[in-house]
Amino acid sequence: MMAHDMERVLMSPAFEVFNKLRLAGQLCDMVLIADGVQFNAHRVILCGCSSYFQALFASDWSDSGKREYQLPGISPETLRQVIEYAYTYSVVITADNVENLLAAADYLSVLGIVQRCCDFLHEHLCLDNCVGLVKIGEVYCLNELHQSAFKFLLKNFKEVAITSNDFLELTLEELCDIMERDELNVREEDVVFDAILRWIEHEPATREAHISVLLPKVRMARMDPEYFMKIVKNNDLLKANAACRRIISDVLKVIYDLDESPLSDFENPLIRPRLPSDILLAVGGWNMRTTNCIDAYDTRADRWVDITQEEQTNLAGHGMVYHNGFVYCIGGWQRCNISVVVLDGFIYAMGGHIGFRPLNKVERYNPVTNKWTQIEPMNERRNDASATTLNGKVG
Repeated sequence: MMAHDMERVLMSPAFEVFNKLRLAGQLCDMVLIADGVQFNAHRVILCGCSSYFQALFASDWSDSGKREYQLPGISPETLRQVIEYAYTYSVVITADNVENLLAAADYLSVLGIVQRCCDFLHEHLCLDNCVGLVKIGEVYCLNELHQSAFKFLLKNFKEVAITSNDFLELTLEELCDIMERDELNVREEDVVFDAILRWIEHEPATREAHISVLLPKVRMARMDPEYFMKIVKNNDLLKANAACRRIISDVLKVIYDLDESPLSDFENPLIRPRLPSDILLAVGGWNMRTTNCIDAYDTRADRWVDITQEEQTNLAGHGMVYHNGFVYCIGGWQRCNISVVVLDGFIYAMGGHIGFRPLNKVERYNPVTNKWTQIEPMNERRNDASATTLNGKVG
């Protein structure tokens, strides 16, 4: 049961009575007013879900008269939903009301609604709204939402830069912050250059002057030389800017190996490679004996990198899978040549051999509970078999 549902179950018996009293206008001791619309409620109930209301009512708690409180900037419909949440711990969030609810809940310190709005936005994160959600996460100090949306933006930068209208509304500082990231997922730097031009063309009168600030964020020495010479070097906006002409000259020196700078490729911002979005891992194996070597192949930089961790034990004959941000190595010398796959969030380990005897055993691992379960064995004993998934089945 989700935390939201558990919260509602625990509170419902008594609060159902309170809500009936509210709806009947009985024993209410205050009125909230939004845009002229009045809502009767009980102060003690609202205090239960909001520190804002606790502070608001604290000064006149002993007052026996029904007090009225104006809440400017909040629509009647949004206030109605906030009050209903206080009594029912239930709220209906949609794409149409989530921003208004979040703003009101943040202002009124109704943290339960804030969290539910955050969860809703997480679930609906997409190309069209990721830029907006980065800003929402920052404005309301929703760090997890901000980080998720920013990571999504970096990973899908090419599509976002082409299709998102919110992308065009980024400030210069925000755009620079995105483009200078090593984590920006672009296979070719012309994607970054084209994004700059699209952003400038949205408001050319005020943005053309920023070209010399933005251009160094593009790792132009990693561009295809022909594209750089025909498209970038001949761009009218760049040719008209003295600072950009100097940058172009520096790039040419790097491309044609005329740069006498002592900086390495990783230190030179014109050619520094971005982090790959995908890598290949080679873990362990045999090299005259078992080894603990881990090598990563960067498909973008076309190079292998040794990332061996000295504390890593030697591995051989194991199975490997990737799931939810983690690489799992299963089996090895004690359970050798095992077959491993991921299906529906579970990891399945099948067969292999112990000693010289092939096995038909199948175990299922639940990463959430960190538990292995032995399940129905295979019909045949299998050792060193390949395994994969297709249409919801393991084959």
